[in-house]
Amino acid sequence: MKKIAVVILNWNGAKLLEEFLPSVVRYSDEAKVYVIDNASTDDSITILKSQFPSVTIIKNDGNYGFAKGYNVGLEQVEEDYYALVNSDIEVTENWLTPILSIFDSESSVGIIQPKILDYKNKTYFEYAGAAGGFIDQYGYPYCRGRIFETIEKDAGQYDDEVDIFWASGACFFIRKEVYRNLNGFDSDFFAHQEEIDLCWRAFNLGYKAKYTFKSKVYHVGGATLNESNPKKTFLNFRNSLLMLTKNLPKNKLVPILFIRLVLDGLAGVQFIFKGKFIHCWAIIKAHFAFYSLINKTLKKRKGKTLNNYYHFKSIVYRYFIKSGTIFER
Repeated sequence: MKKIAVVILNWNGAKLLEEFLPSVVRYSDEAKVYVIDNASTDDSITILKSQFPSVTIIKNDGNYGFAKGYNVGLEQVEEDYYALVNSDIEVTENWLTPILSIFDSESSVGIIQPKILDYKNKTYFEYAGAAGGFIDQYGYPYCRGRIFETIEKDAGQYDDEVDIFWASGACFFIRKEVYRNLNGFDSDFFAHQEEIDLCWRAFNLGYKAKYTFKSKVYHVGGATLNESNPKKTFLNFRNSLLMLTKNLPKNKLVPILFIRLVLDGLAGVQFIFKGKFIHCWAIIKAHFAFYSLINKTLKKRKGKTLNNYYHFKSIVYRYFIKSGTIFER
């Protein structure tokens, strides 16, 4: 049996599979390639069977979203390492070699992210992950190569291998034993920020996440849920609050949640001034959804929670007040 499984989650993504799966098949000799299908109603299964006979198909019986979709499908995948890859990712030659090298030589590393560049503008980093992710004290995510809407050009400034806090779900490598020890993604998230939550839980248990520039992929981004969709706003705001509730140190939980709720309110006001009323309403709905899940989420707090999860106290202050648009450690 091969050591690594490349696993793509699909829902009605027939066109994406036709465009991007060929590069995965071509450059993944070291891996067994799977597609987990979330009960697609398009031609996905037909295309997989006719055009990609070497790919193993796992059929889920419903559209479970990103989190539960992977959890259910990965129950059938037994390779030592998982490469969870979006259906809109183009991989490159030898992309798996440095990943396998790190996993085989560094037992403390549980999660790895490659360099993620923009498929549409290949000299720039891609929004979702760039060169590895971090969060500030209040749970706002940012990346080396992308802080809020500022995206850097790849000039080799992040050609290194370093510890990070979170790896992008667009191309997410994890040891099977770590994934299962953590019971996978939190299915209550459905989609968005579930990978940051998983990385935070791994961090609290002492596992490292690492970025390597030696593996490179290109990501379209927004192919399944674009930035203008209010559902994405809802999921990001709700899931961020759920993630904080699960993982913050006990002494920080109440004050930071209060501050985040206030900051979310300010974000809603900003949407109103921009005429994006539907996104303001999405934030309001996200808060009510969070309140409905808070008791269930508090019960998920397990084991120790570490205080040293952030480097910047407030990336919001640094970016919007101090004009700190470029990553600095």
